[in-house]
Amino acid sequence: MSPKTRWFWSLAATVLVGDVVSKRLAEQALQPMHVPHEIVGDVLRFTLTYNRGAAFSMSLGEYSRWGFAVMATIVLVVLLRSLASTPAGDRWQGAAIGLVSGGALGNLIDRLRHPNGVVDFIDIGLGDVRFWIFNVADMGVTFGAIMLIIAMLKTPAQAPPPESVLRSRSSLRH
Repeated sequence: MSPKTRWFWSLAATVLVGDVVSKRLAEQALQPMHVPHEIVGDVLRFTLTYNRGAAFSMSLGEYSRWGFAVMATIVLVVLLRSLASTPAGDRWQGAAIGLVSGGALGNLIDRLRHPNGVVDFIDIGLGDVRFWIFNVADMGVTFGAIMLIIAMLKTPAQAPPPESVLRSRSSLRH
């Protein structure tokens, strides 16, 4: 198994299992919904909620559940094709694609399983200034996407050689 594949499967499975297990525990332990449970004071709380939309509560109205499920499936196909075209030794990109894939699959499972939407429970902020409530899958998608952006920035664009190089090559031929 190539390094990229090892990193992909290891991180995709870790995010997926962590997401599924943590969501089940959240549903059991954090009842009733919308009641914060302080973990680290007011900074980190666990608050059970369901999100029928997507990131930052984006919505497609009554079609959100199935529309976002279809989009997640398309994203997973694109990611797997991207993994196939990634060089075998590129652990960074394999890891990034694994994180995003594990997260996308975790949230897709919720969309198919729950008519209420994706289980979210990680609640970060101070007082009334709070970030959106999220889950382990969202963390995988976020960190994986950041890693993919870094990978794209590190990969030099395939620019044509400078004119001076072309001129020196042609002068060598004459």
